[in-house]
Amino acid sequence: MPTALPLFIPVILGTARQGRMSLHAARLLEQQLAKQPEVETELIDIATSPLPTNDAGEAIKEAGFAAKMNRADGLLIVSPEYNHGYSGLLKHVLDSCLKEYIHKAVGIAGVSAGPFGGARGIQDLLPVMRELGLVTIFWDVNFTNVGKLFDTDGKLLDDSFYRRIDKFLKELIWMSKTLRHGREHIELN
Repeated sequence: MPTALPLFIPVILGTARQGRMSLHAARLLEQQLAKQPEVETELIDIATSPLPTNDAGEAIKEAGFAAKMNRADGLLIVSPEYNHGYSGLLKHVLDSCLKEYIHKAVGIAGVSAGPFGGARGIQDLLPVMRELGLVTIFWDVNFTNVGKLFDTDGKLLDDSFYRRIDKFLKELIWMSKTLRHGREHIELN
């Protein structure tokens, strides 16, 4: 069933570290998502976020980011694994909004230099997503050994990832459509 307006599913790159290999994964996912019919996307790089770090939560809400989160039908978060966790700056940025996320889909792509592909960081993000009111999909994409997965120009070197990405995006799009329908047509009593 086609939706009247395209779904808006931004890709949030959840790190500001120098030399971050997760940028390649985020760009790849944004490109693959942009190829999907009935979907609009854009890359939101938290490294360029104007949010201050001298306060937290909705006290630092930035109008541009909040408007994108309000418009979003779903989110795709690319999160590198930092010592078995996720980026503190990602949490800081996500916490700047609350009501904007309620009953929206989220998919998480993990990135790591090792064999787990950010799985441990994703595991820690899941309860945060729930607390923010987001609905997590049950597929993840795990970019393992990321230093060997992309060339220096960001080209994916292992084509088997495209099948994983396709499965992940289909689930994210389905859940985004379903939740949009619910938000628009089903009153929460």
